[in-house]
Amino acid sequence: MKRFIIFGIIALFVFGVSTAWAQKAVRLSIATGGTGGVYYPLGGGMASIISKYIPYAEATAEVTTASVDNCRLIGAGKADIALIMADSGWDAYQGRGVFKEKIPLRTLFAFYPNNKHIVTVEGRGIDKVADLKGKRVSTGAPGSGTEIMALRVLEAFGLDPDKDMKRDRLGVSESAGALKDRKIDAFFWVGGVPTAAVTDVGATPGIKIKLIGHDEALPKMREKYGPLYVKGIIPAKAYPGQDADVPITVVWNIVVCHENMKGDVAYDILKTLFDRKPELVAVHKDAGWLSLEPQAVGGSPIPFHPGAIRFFKEKGITVK
Repeated sequence: MKRFIIFGIIALFVFGVSTAWAQKAVRLSIATGGTGGVYYPLGGGMASIISKYIPYAEATAEVTTASVDNCRLIGAGKADIALIMADSGWDAYQGRGVFKEKIPLRTLFAFYPNNKHIVTVEGRGIDKVADLKGKRVSTGAPGSGTEIMALRVLEAFGLDPDKDMKRDRLGVSESAGALKDRKIDAFFWVGGVPTAAVTDVGATPGIKIKLIGHDEALPKMREKYGPLYVKGIIPAKAYPGQDADVPITVVWNIVVCHENMKGDVAYDILKTLFDRKPELVAVHKDAGWLSLEPQAVGGSPIPFHPGAIRFFKEKGITVK
């Protein structure tokens, strides 16, 4: 009798473990960005919600250098979901620019507007983009969407990043630290508002932050690269010590996957994230942009995944 009871307990334990394992049979890696940006906390929030509410899925957020490398990780099968900038994704989808071959990306959803920051501080002699000439400037980490957009902004103003300035290629956290330590004079960053590393610069005692407006670059950027870029504003008081609105360039952040992701998985990811939006907003306020509107107005130039099309169709939204 004792043997039967012990066998039954063991069987129940094994069955329970097996069932739990089976329920988490789908492992999802989410490619994000650096720890000082917005992609990383948002990706972590997405991973937590997916793991908590989709019974068969377990998701983890991975630190990366962001958009460009995230596209490559999807193409190589090393990531399942990625947060990227629409311009980097469009290049990857077409196999142009830094991408030597086409990457079969598909859009899950357009997420939130990505705001181009040009960050400096008082006392460095920089009041406009032209003043970057002769300065030491970080254009973003290699393989990042920040770098691609920074080069396009500089190009629109007729500046060569390798000839007209001393160029560093640092991530946002490293750039913020270098600016505070006077190792650089300014840095580019593309991200949500507020971005933690930029907030840290503004909150540093003895430093007054200065953000440089650059919306004049838009006509040339749109002429060469298409209608991916729009005008935006970093509102006054978004960062400590920022006294006025700053006109900037904006590109949408999108969430993508490989074309081979199973339709039901893609559908369940969208349904879960949209249903649990308040939990994602609690992680970072930029998640408040998650809505049907950017899907309807063409927030992503990359075709939508069939699972996403099914979800948005149920919501009365037609996407391509």
